[in-house]
This record gives sequence, C-alpha cells and structure tokens, in this order.
Amino acid sequence: MAVSFLHCQQPVRPVSRSCVSFSRREYGENNRKRSTFVVFASTDKVQGLIESIKWDDKGLAVAVAQNVDTGAILMQGFVNRDALVATLSSRKATFYSRSRSKLWTKGETSNNFINVFDIFLDCDRDSIIYLGKPDGPTCHTGSETCYFTSVFDLLEHSESGRNKLALTSLYSLESTIAQRKAEVEASQDGKPSWTKKLLRNSNLLCSKIKEEADELCRTLEEEEDKARAASEMADVLYHSMVLLALKGVKMEDVFQVLRKRFSQSGIDEKKNRPAQV
Repeated sequence: MAVSFLHCQQPVRPVSRSCVSFSRREYGENNRKRSTFVVFASTDKVQGLIESIKWDDKGLAVAVAQNVDTGAILMQGFVNRDALVATLSSRKATFYSRSRSKLWTKGETSNNFINVFDIFLDCDRDSIIYLGKPDGPTCHTGSETCYFTSVFDLLEHSESGRNKLALTSLYSLESTIAQRKAEVEASQDGKPSWTKKLLRNSNLLCSKIKEEADELCRTLEEEEDKARAASEMADVLYHSMVLLALKGVKMEDVFQVLRKRFSQSGIDEKKNRPAQV
C-alpha cells in the first residue's frame, strides 16, 4: 500500500487538524511543483492508518529511504509515530534517533534532504519505504548512499572492502561506461574495448544506434520472438548510454524526465515542448 500525505494548511500538530490532504505531486526542474492532485481525508483516517502499523515494543519500525529515480537504497533508520507524521507533514524524510531519543530530519545539518514523493508499507505493515529524491549525498561520508561496502569484496580482500555502490544492472553498466570514458580522456591505453572505440568515434556510435534501433523495429515487423526483442533492446540501450556518457547525461536525468511526464498525456506533452531552434 502506498500513501502520500500533506497538511491542508501550514504544518502544525497533526492531531489538532480537522483534515489532511492526500497528495500526488509531480515536479519539474529544481523540484518546482508542477501539478498537484489532492483528496481530503479526516485526521481519524490518518491516525487509523498510523495505528495499523505494527510498531515494535519500543514503538519503532524500520524505515528505508529509496531513490525514486534510480531505485538505489539510500539509507535505513527507525521511525516512531511522530517521525512518520513529521514526514507526512514536511515531505522530508524524518527518523527517530534511538541514541539521542529525538526526531531528526535527514539534511537538517547538511541540507542534503531526502524529498519524499511517496511512502510504502510492506505487506505485514512492520517496515516502511520513503520513496524520494535526495538533494545531495545521503551518507555522512559523502557517498551517494550508505551502502558502498561489498561483503564479497570483504571476504576476498580481508584488509577492507572496496568502496562501490550497490548498483542495479543498469547503473553498473553506466558506471563501467563512465570508467571507460575516464580512461579515454586520460589517454590511458589499458584494455582495448568496444566502448572505448565508440567513445572515440561519434560517427561510428551514431551509426550503431541507428542500426540497432532498426533491428529492434524489425523484431516487431517480422514477428520475431521475445528473446530477440530483448537482445536488440539491450543493444539499443547500451549504445544509447555510451552517447549519453559523451553528452554528460546520466540515466537518472532521463528517468526524472520520464517521471515528470507520468501525469500528462503524451500528446499534450509533445505540444508543450519548446520549439527547436
């Protein structure tokens, strides 16, 4: 179940409000509010939902912050009822510090807030996900997330694990392409690779993107099987990501654009695009 909340007026104690607005927001550049869909609900309903969570014997539940665009797990903390209500009100990820026995909002000292777009409860309602967009590095070490130590690296290199992010397949590919680009820019020969060849030859890269896109279309036109379509899409995606690397564009930027389009018709979106000069 996913819930999004916003107070109907300026934030005050939730228990004193007569209504709370459920809101699904979309944001444009610089997180400016673009459109809002609001449905009003009673405080009793909000309180009922909060009480339906299976808080432990200390009144706490685990809360995981996840990047809405990349899917990266940013951090994990604990929340109590007040921390959850504070998050619903402020739309900033707020936790409960067990060591200090107080609420704390991620970013209150660093300004690296996690702006919450949605909140998910698991099927047992004993853990929570804050789905949001971070303003900067989440970890106090300056890392993008708090998860950068591989257990397998620790086992293979007993002195320490290599620092690397827990990346999905897509972002592992993006990271590898970025590494190859850095090697090319530093004029490091290293191991020859197709990626480096593409990075050095824009004409070759663009011709491959067009070729692979055509082959993807032919899987539909010639009624080829799903495996073939997946293979051709992988080729299109890989070569397109090499182009994005050359342009300095991250997949996260692409996903942010897609997310902004979720709440509007594709036809309307195309009409509202700025004219090409």
